Amino acid sequence: MIYGYARVSTAGQKDGNSLEAQERALREEGAIEIYKESFTGTKKDRPILNELLTKLKAGDTLVVTKLDRMARSAIAGAEIVQELLDRGVKVDILNMGRLDNTPASKLVRQIFFAFAEFERDMIVERTQEGKAIAKTKEGYKEGRPQKYSKIQLDHAMELRKEYSIKKVSEMTGISEATIKREQAKRKQLREV
Repeated sequence: MIYGYARVSTAGQKDGNSLEAQERALREEGAIEIYKESFTGTKKDRPILNELLTKLKAGDTLVVTKLDRMARSAIAGAEIVQELLDRGVKVDILNMGRLDNTPASKLVRQIFFAFAEFERDMIVERTQEGKAIAKTKEGYKEGRPQKYSKIQLDHAMELRKEYSIKKVSEMTGISEATIKREQAKRKQLREV
């Protein structure tokens, strides 16, 4: 059986890494069953990947478009691939070729995983540099901008005195989770 695995870190991932683009490439390579998920590659413990790994058996083939779709860390990626090869599962990385236990394949695998890890480290470094620069600017606020103004939240809290959270959410368009968070925040401020 030929299985495919597709992963994105974010739902809107572009540049040929979208789930749709990966699925198309996997089908072209003969993947019959494709497992897809939106989950960070930095974590080895991913629900869909775990499900697929337990399903694979000797003689099966796992197809992935790029090595970094399986893992971002050289160690984690090497462990996953080696475990599969030891179980008799063929691993086909479309931008590298079929992996096996030959010395040349092991070397290529390690080099590619090292570059994937390096790329991720560079992204983290650039993000941290950008944050450090942003913090020096006037008016900088950590985190996401507020979606609702103080007036909107005050109005929702006023309505909350008479209506359920669900009803206030329907009336204002503010999510139930946001209303609950705002209530808790205001309660905590009153207690201080």
